[in-house]
Amino acid sequence: MLLMGKKEDYYMKENQASFTALMVAYMRAYHAMNGTPKIFDDFLAYHLIPEEKRALIEKYFTGTTQLNSSEGTASRSDQKTLSAYLMQATNVIGRARYTEDTLEKAIKSGVKQYVILGAGMDTFAFRQPEMMEQLEVYEVDHPATQEFKLHRLTELGWEHPAKLHFISIDFTKESLIKALTSSLVYDPKVKSFFNWLGVTYFLTRDEVFATLHAITEVAPAGSMVVFDYFDTDAFIPNKWSPEIEKYGEFLKKIGEPIITGFNPSTLGEDIKTLGFRLYENLSSVDIEELYFQGCTDYTEGYEHIACAIVE
Repeated sequence: MLLMGKKEDYYMKENQASFTALMVAYMRAYHAMNGTPKIFDDFLAYHLIPEEKRALIEKYFTGTTQLNSSEGTASRSDQKTLSAYLMQATNVIGRARYTEDTLEKAIKSGVKQYVILGAGMDTFAFRQPEMMEQLEVYEVDHPATQEFKLHRLTELGWEHPAKLHFISIDFTKESLIKALTSSLVYDPKVKSFFNWLGVTYFLTRDEVFATLHAITEVAPAGSMVVFDYFDTDAFIPNKWSPEIEKYGEFLKKIGEPIITGFNPSTLGEDIKTLGFRLYENLSSVDIEELYFQGCTDYTEGYEHIACAIVE
């Protein structure tokens, strides 16, 4: 995997949007335009990424590959790097599909609020009009990332759905409880569904548990949270593949290092003390069986997806 461009082009600054949030949107967009079979169709993600940011991301992944090329494939010389990229993307695509599948079921059980923690460039509110009719949606994210997204939505001229609400928070410094309850739009008495993807491994263990505990404080019994996490085995020296090792090094360089993992066998007990019942705990093998059977680009890794219910 090639790191092209200058470090400062990617580096996470206090007043800048998360670069990984843009990279994840790129992954969803690439899959929507090129994936076979198509597991998750985020047909809007491409538009949310400004041209100059797409150029930076493409330099990172291959140096030459264009997302919107007419051929839809990389040149032969780019195949090795693009393959490494797809290996990361399958985790992003699988967790997105699982979350929205689970949300759709949760709506039938009475969920009325959908809270997306670390929302980044999420497009749910613009892409799922039928589910939006049944939900109030709250995007919760760092002020800089949220400001970037709102500016981009204005540039695109997308109509703001009446049921979409933006709530700013720095998860490392501020209370989720305070952010939600002081927003005047979130109702802590209504059964809710929390989407927390692509975040836990960038926080400390205490910060992860604090956020999970906060969910039990602001959501009634029967509310749910879906989050992904890294297996603690991923932090054993020499466990990562060379491609993932380079990706980890890149994240360190841009100021968004992977620092935390959890033991899948003890996760249920860990979160039980916080007020949750672990409903599902999927390994990469489970995710492959659900969505990627027969997909030659899928590679097993150390990522897991958990679904827990507030007791």
